[in-house]
Amino acid sequence: MEEEKVILVNEKDEQIGLMPKMEAHEKAVLHRAFSVFIFNDKNELMLQQRAMGKYHSPGLWTNTCCSHQRNGESNIQAGKRRLMEEMGFVVDLKESISFIYKAPFDNGLTEHEYDHVLLGNYENEPIINKQEVASWKWMAINEVKVDISVHPELYTEWFKVIFDKFYEHINIAS
Repeated sequence: MEEEKVILVNEKDEQIGLMPKMEAHEKAVLHRAFSVFIFNDKNELMLQQRAMGKYHSPGLWTNTCCSHQRNGESNIQAGKRRLMEEMGFVVDLKESISFIYKAPFDNGLTEHEYDHVLLGNYENEPIINKQEVASWKWMAINEVKVDISVHPELYTEWFKVIFDKFYEHINIAS
């Protein structure tokens, strides 16, 4: 099976090429990504704990799901695909903020992504894919903020960056 490729972009999110995912993470090349944030009617965020078999950040808590768009796939299409693959459900998603971030890992890989935050609403329990997800939970936004500051080692590097940007955005919007 051919290795999945990520979409290389410039700082305006214009596609400039494709590269195997591992190579992009080894070389810290800027590429397109998305992060899905699913909320319930109590305005709680669905968090997932990454499966222990993941090649980076195993066992850490993060947003509902995230990944990379495939060539020719919209942000929304990609978000819905990955939500089904990881969490076992699909909902309508809408685009929120987007920004560039860089997060190095202990294993020598680096996420350097033009990330698109996608939002959705769901009220039921997910049917998690155990290859991808170890566990999940609902958490109030303010509780997430506090827990990240008290226990940063329990969360993925990208989630801490993305959550700060997102938290700042929702506080400005409200």
